[in-house]
Amino acid sequence: MTAEVSFTIDTPLGSRSTSVTYRREGTGEPLLLLHGIGHHLQAWDPVFELLAADRDVIAIDLPGFGTSPALPEGTAYDLSTVVPILGALCEALGIERPHVAGNSLGGLLALELGREKLVRSVTALSPAGFWTPSERQYAFNVLRMMRRVAKALPVPVIERMSRTGAGRTALTSTIYARPGRRSPEAVVAETLALRTAPGFGQTLAAGQDVLFTDDVPGVPVTVAWGSGDRLLLRRQGVRAKHAIPGARLVRLPGCGHVPMNDDPALVTRVILDGSRPVGEVPSRPETQLA
Repeated sequence: MTAEVSFTIDTPLGSRSTSVTYRREGTGEPLLLLHGIGHHLQAWDPVFELLAADRDVIAIDLPGFGTSPALPEGTAYDLSTVVPILGALCEALGIERPHVAGNSLGGLLALELGREKLVRSVTALSPAGFWTPSERQYAFNVLRMMRRVAKALPVPVIERMSRTGAGRTALTSTIYARPGRRSPEAVVAETLALRTAPGFGQTLAAGQDVLFTDDVPGVPVTVAWGSGDRLLLRRQGVRAKHAIPGARLVRLPGCGHVPMNDDPALVTRVILDGSRPVGEVPSRPETQLA
């Protein structure tokens, strides 16, 4: 079940109220989950219950995505605006410096939260921001194409396609290495989330100038990359390691850009390893795959 929290943010037009949809379950240290552009909090469904066995897990629809409304008029979707909004969200939820795991855009936001010392640890799954100009343009072109297709297909066609493995592959193989594992209902929901996201265009435009080059000192960082990522190529993980020398770089064999669906057990283990409370002894050896 999801809920909604409202809180006040600063905008160019003064203080305004905004709302965010979230799902929260589990006990333990808080863990905030951030999805990628055009997706929604249900991206984390394959790992949510597994993580909630050990953490107080909060998955959110980023502002302007899923069922979270667009940001107030005049409010930018750039990092300097969205990161403080996420800080205000945590305050509204009563979370003090959570662990954070993010995928794609969510991974970039997680790293920025780490750089601002707003979180205890960061796990970034195929994070944006480590691209060359040509790699960024390729990724943005693919995302625009996916959005156009999602908007052009009638809903009955999307529903029909989702009921076959070939149809799910056609709709989602750009982000999943194993699209057949995604349920028909999930494929329909995320395709509709992509087509209706009011924050998509402004977020993509804000990303044109993004390049993550600074270290994240004083915060444990894990960067994980799917070996089958077709959107942000895995060589970008090496650049992430150069930018953040202290980061743990983990390879996710057989996983695509959104790895939670492709290998839930592995992704859960990587996130739990990366968000271990200080002094906690892991139940198994550290997952060091790259």
